[in-house]
Amino acid sequence: MLVMARHFIGILDTPVDLPGFLVERAATLKKNPGDSPLAGRTLALLFEKPSLRTRVSFDVGMAQLGGRAIYLSPQEVGLGQREPVADVARVLARYVDAIAARTFRHETVRELAAWAGIPVINALSDFEHPCQAIGDLLTVYERFGTFQGITVAFIGDGNNVANSLVLAAASVGLNIRLASPPGYEVPDAVKQAALERARVSGADIRFLNDPWEAVQGANVVYTDVWTSMGQEAEAEVRRQAFAAYRVTPELMAAAAPDAVFMHDLPAHRGEEVDPEVIDGPRSIVFDQAENRLHGQKAILLWVFDRL
Repeated sequence: MLVMARHFIGILDTPVDLPGFLVERAATLKKNPGDSPLAGRTLALLFEKPSLRTRVSFDVGMAQLGGRAIYLSPQEVGLGQREPVADVARVLARYVDAIAARTFRHETVRELAAWAGIPVINALSDFEHPCQAIGDLLTVYERFGTFQGITVAFIGDGNNVANSLVLAAASVGLNIRLASPPGYEVPDAVKQAALERARVSGADIRFLNDPWEAVQGANVVYTDVWTSMGQEAEAEVRRQAFAAYRVTPELMAAAAPDAVFMHDLPAHRGEEVDPEVIDGPRSIVFDQAENRLHGQKAILLWVFDRL
C-alpha cells in the first residue's frame, strides 16, 4: 500500500489559500533562513529538461535547509523509455525523501506522485510551472508590499508559466491581464479555474488578444519565450504569430509610471523583449530569479510538513 504524501503538482491542484501562504513563508525565510529543518533529508532532482535556475535553486535550497539534493540527468534515467515511470518512482522512494521532477509531460509528474509514496514537486511540466509562480508572487509582493490593487500584464504565449501565474494571481487577489495571439491562449480549464478563484479573492482577471490593452496602467509587464523546449519545430510559425507581442520600450511606456518588467528566463533579447527593456532600470528579472530559491524553500518545507 502506498503512503499518502503531500505533493506540489500544480497551482490548479492546490488549495486556494496555499499560494499566499507559501509567499508569506518564503518572505520570512528570505529574511531569516532559520536552522536546518531538513537535516538528513534527500531530494532527487529528476530532470528530462536542462535547467539553470531550477536545478541550482533546489540544490542550494536543500543545502540551506540542512538536507541534500541528487541530480539525475535524462541520460541516467530515461523516464518512460529506459524504465517505466512507475518503476522509477518506486525505486527512488526507497532511496530519497522527495522528488522534484522537471518533465515534458504533466502526466509524468502525476504518475510519479501516484506511485512514489513520497512528496513529488513539479519543477516544470508542459502544463504548469508552479515553482516559478510562487517566486513571481514573492517578487511582486516585495516590490509593491501588497497584491491588492496591483495589476500584472502577461504578454505572449499561454504556456505553462502563464497557466500557473494566472492561477496563483487569482488565488491571492492580484489583478492580471493575459494578452496572447488567437490560438495561443491559456486553456479553457485554466481560464475557468482562475475566474472561480478570482470570485473568492476579488482579483480582476482578463483574457485578451491586444497587448496594448493589457499593459494600460499595469504595474508589472511580464513576458516569456515564444518557443519553449520541445516546440522547436514551431519556432518560425510562432515568430510570425507573436511578432506584435514583443515587449518594447514603447509598450512599457503605456504601463504605469512605476511599472517593472519581469521574465522567468532564459530570455531571447530582440525576440520577445528588447534589450533596452530587460537590461534597463525597470527590469527586476534577476530579483525574480533569486526568489525562485526562497519560494522553493517554502515549498520544500510545506511538502515535508515543516511549516
